[in-house]
Amino acid sequence: MGLINEFVGWANNILWGPVMIYGILIVGLFFSILTKFAQVRLIGDMFSLMFKGEKSDAGVSSFQAMSIALSGRVGTGNIIGTASAIAFGGPGAVFWMWVTAFIGASTAYMESTLAQIYKEKKDGQYRGGPAFYIEKSTGIKALGIIFAIAMIMSVAVLMPGVQANAISGAVENAFGIEPWITGLVTIVLLGIIIFGGVKRIANVAQVLVPFMALAYMLVAFIIIIMNISEVPAVLSLIFRSAFATDALFGGMIGSAIFWGVKRAIYSNEAGQGTGAHPAAAAEVSHPAKQGLVQAASVYIDTLLVCSATALMILFMGTYNVHDGSQDGALIEAKLDGAITYTGFTQAAVNDAFPTLNNFGSGFVAVSLFLFAFTTLMAYYYIAETNVSYMFKGNTEKIGIFAMKIILLASAFYGTVKTSDLAWAFGDVGLGLTVWINVILMLFIMKPALIALKDYEQQKKEGKDPEFDPKKLGIKNADFWETRNK
Repeated sequence: MGLINEFVGWANNILWGPVMIYGILIVGLFFSILTKFAQVRLIGDMFSLMFKGEKSDAGVSSFQAMSIALSGRVGTGNIIGTASAIAFGGPGAVFWMWVTAFIGASTAYMESTLAQIYKEKKDGQYRGGPAFYIEKSTGIKALGIIFAIAMIMSVAVLMPGVQANAISGAVENAFGIEPWITGLVTIVLLGIIIFGGVKRIANVAQVLVPFMALAYMLVAFIIIIMNISEVPAVLSLIFRSAFATDALFGGMIGSAIFWGVKRAIYSNEAGQGTGAHPAAAAEVSHPAKQGLVQAASVYIDTLLVCSATALMILFMGTYNVHDGSQDGALIEAKLDGAITYTGFTQAAVNDAFPTLNNFGSGFVAVSLFLFAFTTLMAYYYIAETNVSYMFKGNTEKIGIFAMKIILLASAFYGTVKTSDLAWAFGDVGLGLTVWINVILMLFIMKPALIALKDYEQQKKEGKDPEFDPKKLGIKNADFWETRNK
């Protein structure tokens, strides 16, 4: 086990060094400039388009595609990730999470639009994602295979443990249920859904995701209202800490940026390529439409759900901030004996409703179960898409079945292994996909920019935008060429 910890630590130091942290911000800003900050200019379209477009036999609706994407985005990163960002980076990490989400929305637009442009119709349903658009843009299938392998390893082997571990930890803390029992229940429910295919995943996601997000934000809103007089002080603390002007947290600006960016990427997934997979499954008339919808999902994830967690923790002061000193902390968590960052959020809700007999622990445990469970559903869909990319016929069917078993086993194992190791494995998987996807997008981004310009031009002419790749000089968009014929 010691060697495993050392190897995972070594890999994370390479994957999550300063080049990654500052590079992802620079790339997001670069894409924002190239799109003329479409995430601001077209914010109305971003949210209105998600309710347009109908599902078909081959594809899902824009809302269903966004729900699957949000299933992946809204997960442990929103509760545990936000809490750990504050724990290690101070309150200022919240500001850098906001910044990452704002510029990351442009990255989400780019990858999701590329996924739509280069999607395929295979075995009666739409398939697409980074592996597809990497191959079709570069003409090098080996690059697509490398990404597909990295993504399968990430979402089917490495990252399910993070979600499952978060579920078992929160449930044990709230209800005292043994982790292996929680793990067994989780994989049984997950198995029922993933063996039903993408349509069942879409149907479950479009119901569960809005419900869980709204319920969670409602409780956060109530806590904010109860502490409305503290809002200016908390916001001031966030901004002072982010720019090293706060007396207590001023020396932590490097940690604030590092942990804010790292956990924001983990939460909203902009740049990972994960959200691009369900984006490709949407039935739309123009790729830019779904690209804009997926950009909106980044805002929903980080600016709303992550902010809800952060404000609850900061209002109630239930956080633990490490400074590297001998005692390892500046502020101790109010929840005695809390061994997971879930405890920070559970303690915050408990403190806000002291007369409701441990309401916070139970509420956060249920929320985390829903958040993480829907993320596991999204992980399966992403893994299935990449297996489908690599294989055909009976080999594809065998590969998908084997992948289902591996993912379920990984999720169960994650419920009983240590939280720190689970997150470390998840970070390795995430880092691999971000590196491959973001670097290659810099070389193949042109079609997404052309699509955006075409979308806006048709809108100005009063048309409902329709995509014609030949007219725009975009090659290898085989699905759209066939559709237009």
